[in-house]
Amino acid sequence: MDYRKIAASSNTETRDVMKLSEPVGNVYEMVRIIGKRANQISIDMKQDLDSKLQEFASYSDNLEEVFENHEQIEISKFYEKLPKPSLLAIEEWKENEIYYRNPSKEKDLF
Repeated sequence: MDYRKIAASSNTETRDVMKLSEPVGNVYEMVRIIGKRANQISIDMKQDLDSKLQEFASYSDNLEEVFENHEQIEISKFYEKLPKPSLLAIEEWKENEIYYRNPSKEKDLF
C-alpha cells in the first residue's frame, strides 16, 4: 500500500476506541494489530527515504554539493510532513485494509 496516498489527518482526534475494536472484540488486540502495522509502515517509510537520499551520496567534495544538499533537504521535509505511521495505521484499520489473524484463535476453531 502506498502510504503517501492515505488521507490521514495529522491533527489530534478523539476516537471511540470501543467502536474501533469491534472487529476483534478486544481493545488490546486492536492496539497490538495497529501497532504492528505502524511499525511496518515506519520501516517502509525509512527504507524509501534512505533509498532516495542514497541517490545523492557522493564521495567527493565539489560545488554541486550545495545544490544536492538543497534537494536532500526538500526530500526530508516532504517526509517530515507526512502523517505519522501510527495515524496511517489507524486509517487503514478504519477502512478495513489491514489483514490480521490470530493463530491461537484459529486453533480453537478446529
